[in-house]
Amino acid sequence: MHNFRELDIWKSSLKLASDVGLICNGFPDYEKWGISSQIRRSAVSIPSNIAEGCARDSDKDFHRFLRIALGSAYELETQLLISVELKYIDSNHEVFERLNKIQKQLFNFIKRIKTKI
Repeated sequence: MHNFRELDIWKSSLKLASDVGLICNGFPDYEKWGISSQIRRSAVSIPSNIAEGCARDSDKDFHRFLRIALGSAYELETQLLISVELKYIDSNHEVFERLNKIQKQLFNFIKRIKTKI
């Protein structure tokens, strides 16, 4: 069992989820239940799945939840790219760099946990 509060990847993804929520506040009101809602859910899913995986009894289960978190990170990237197409955010927004860093951290963490399985 891991303590999720001590994981840098969890801390980074928690901060990203919070910041993404603030970004969505700038979206048009009619997107409240559209892309904005989907973006918020996928962003929240990243640290949530890391935390849930930490509570599991085996590294195999932890690995599975980290893979889900990585999937949510790519889902979030896709939704943010759609937001660029809709002209809600700029393609150079710093959120993309931070998200890419989290994706790389998750990928490397998954590889490390996989060697323990």
